[in-house]
Amino acid sequence: MLSVTANSLKPFSSFNPTTTTTFLSSTTFLNPHPPPLHHTKPLSPKPISATLTPSSSSQQQQQQLYQPFRPPPSPIPSKFRSLDANGRLEILANRLGLWFEFAPLIPSLTQEGFTAPTIEEITGISSVEQNRLVVAAKVRDSLIQSNTDPEIVSEFDVRGSELLYEIRLLSVQQRAAAARFIIENKLDAKGTQDLARSIKDFPRRGTENGWESFDYASAGDCLGFMYFRQAREHKNPSEPRTAALEQALKVAQTDKAKKVILKELEGESEEKEEEDDVAVGVRVPVVRLKFGEVAESTKVVILPVCRAEEKDKEVMEAPWECRSEGELGVMVAEKGWKRWVVLPGWEPVVSLGKGGVVVSFGDARVLPWKVNRWYKEEPILVVADRSRREVEADDGFYLAAVDGEGLGFKVVRGSALKETGVEESLGTVVLIVRPPRDEADDQLSEEDWE
Repeated sequence: MLSVTANSLKPFSSFNPTTTTTFLSSTTFLNPHPPPLHHTKPLSPKPISATLTPSSSSQQQQQQLYQPFRPPPSPIPSKFRSLDANGRLEILANRLGLWFEFAPLIPSLTQEGFTAPTIEEITGISSVEQNRLVVAAKVRDSLIQSNTDPEIVSEFDVRGSELLYEIRLLSVQQRAAAARFIIENKLDAKGTQDLARSIKDFPRRGTENGWESFDYASAGDCLGFMYFRQAREHKNPSEPRTAALEQALKVAQTDKAKKVILKELEGESEEKEEEDDVAVGVRVPVVRLKFGEVAESTKVVILPVCRAEEKDKEVMEAPWECRSEGELGVMVAEKGWKRWVVLPGWEPVVSLGKGGVVVSFGDARVLPWKVNRWYKEEPILVVADRSRREVEADDGFYLAAVDGEGLGFKVVRGSALKETGVEESLGTVVLIVRPPRDEADDQLSEEDWE
């Protein structure tokens, strides 16, 4: 008896390694000469890896964007990089090398936990000098990176940290011009500081007289303009004024600037003012308040203050009297007021009695004087006596209202008021107070008034 056994067919799957063998064994009876079967071990599945092949344009873009990693350059010069902390401290303590070579050792020590006082204790370099060395070294590096003339840069190699530190606030282009000017004119630390300040200060002086004649791109012109301004703060003629103008002429670089300075030296300024006959004895003293002067005064005077922009009726409405009462000297006014000022017991103020008032001006040019006429950044206080309103003396000065000129008040000479037919003012000016400042300057004299 013939017995035939057939395995049931299973769905074909390309991922089952035993499927093919099973299928062949189930169909051997259909082929009288079946091929020999080789029993092989089932293959273990292999992992499939897929790679995304970018297009040629993507490959080109990736090559452009890709940059190999490069560690940041060490701030320490190559000859000091192998030294440990103790070795670097020894370099600083003995000042081995040029200042810009061992200056980078300071921030490297700071990164390792050394504080400025610790470095000072070990090396003897003060915290201030540490900061100056580090900053000056960075300024020197910026000069090199901006392609400044190597000969100019080399001039700062020996003792240039103090000079380069002073130009730290300038832009890269300004540093290059300033460095050249410093070397060519052999400036010291003070001169370099003045140069840097003049360059930074020049743009905001655009409204001042003569500014347009100086070139901002020229370091010498910026310094020259600073001396030019300082010269005009002194009375004309005077030795300080002449000295400042000569110094301005020495450092100025453009012909236009030199021409303006020469005109000022020769007394031919573009704003040459008409010289009126000055009466003998100016009636109004001009004083500059000193720091702490009010606190040190044994006697003070309190006066109401009006702003120059207010109307003339404000002056007349201000309190007329402010006196002290009781053993403790409590100050009592006849009515309330918004603004008051305390002045030292100067004779013109003490002798006011009733009717004293102060008008604050933000611009000193409202006064009829020659000195500082161009300078508008200095506020002043004008002390007037409202009990003396009649215009009597031609050479006296009076507080008057301004019509159609923006300001509410002005200070006018008596002769000018009489020419316009004005016989009564808002008050007689008895004192001009200028704000305190660190620099000492001369008080105005008779020749300073017009």
